Amino acid sequence: MTDVKNKYPDLTMGTLYEKDVVYSSRPSYVSNPWLEPDEHQSNFLSARELLIADMPVIVHEASVTQKLEKLFQLIGREVPNHVYRFRDQQTYETLLQHLTAEEGRKIYFQYVHGEDIVAPEHYAMDKQIFIDLNNKARIPEWTGGKYLPKREIVSFDDFESTVRRWSLPLVIKPGDELPTAGGYGVMICYTQEDLEQAIGRVKKAREATETLIIEQCIDAVENYCVQFAKHPDKGIVYLGAAKQLTNAYGFYNGNTNVQDVPQQVIEAGYELMQKGVDKGFIGIAGFDLLVDAQDDVYAIDLNYRQNGSTSMLLLEPVLSGKYHKFYSYFANGDNTRFYNAIVEFVKQGVLYPLSYYDGEWYTDRHVNSRFGCVWHVESEEALTQYEQAFLVKAGIEEK
Repeated sequence: MTDVKNKYPDLTMGTLYEKDVVYSSRPSYVSNPWLEPDEHQSNFLSARELLIADMPVIVHEASVTQKLEKLFQLIGREVPNHVYRFRDQQTYETLLQHLTAEEGRKIYFQYVHGEDIVAPEHYAMDKQIFIDLNNKARIPEWTGGKYLPKREIVSFDDFESTVRRWSLPLVIKPGDELPTAGGYGVMICYTQEDLEQAIGRVKKAREATETLIIEQCIDAVENYCVQFAKHPDKGIVYLGAAKQLTNAYGFYNGNTNVQDVPQQVIEAGYELMQKGVDKGFIGIAGFDLLVDAQDDVYAIDLNYRQNGSTSMLLLEPVLSGKYHKFYSYFANGDNTRFYNAIVEFVKQGVLYPLSYYDGEWYTDRHVNSRFGCVWHVESEEALTQYEQAFLVKAGIEEK
């Protein structure tokens, strides 16, 4: 087992890229049937890495209001000066075109955008390499054929007849570069009813999906996201790992830090990072690796991009307590109550703010606010007590 504490406390995203690079973590406004976040969720994501960026970031205006400034002041931080603001699809896409065509900037995208918005030569890393590395059908190439569950890649037309020959339980994924998030694009089928629902979802995605992956469902004991960075001077550096919290159907429920990680998991992650770097990858990557009861390691998703828990790992030196949890919360109709509860727990020193999407920025309609954070407390038991109290005070869950 290996200690996972961050050994690079000064590492930020800005240390990994050239000075002319601007970061955008917002998905494109173009529809993707395997991601399908609503507009507010996508805007919320734009500010997720503000505290670890140290580089220009494209952020929605509702994510950098005075409310975020106050939250950052409570932890002794400030909203970075190097942010480019947008307010809707038109201003977002116009900003991208201005930065690339007129200012000669490169964009490091969390998600690929269409060529009508940004030409491939304006990507901070080769666009096709980024697409290839994040293509789920090509995972065997990047693993060297190792760490793989039993799997079959089939065309859209052959999918239904093929999947019906498999035994349950099984997992279905889109077999291309279209991004998924939070488990939304991953369909775990335990029952025949689950399978029929998944087949229905696949049929609705016909226009966007050419291939599907059918995969063995691993009975996992642990679910890790191991993360690495390609540093311009130090080469590949290990940032640590987080345990992924998911329900039985793979839907994301946050990440927690881990005190120790099996050496074979770290080594598997390093191999995957080396493959990406050899292809030309730059930046931070995180790999979802399962460990079963026999201590076998399985690579179920390779994210050659930032991960939700990246901030938790890089901010480890400034976090208190031994137990950390990365998560996001949505207001339940009362934004003021929601925000006041956040302030109270930040002041207690147990809640570290990362981002706040201010629903009150919208004056023409009601929008629920959203909050990204890291809990930093002494134990899992303490976290359970604090989080339950927060949910009640925020109006998310009543007694």
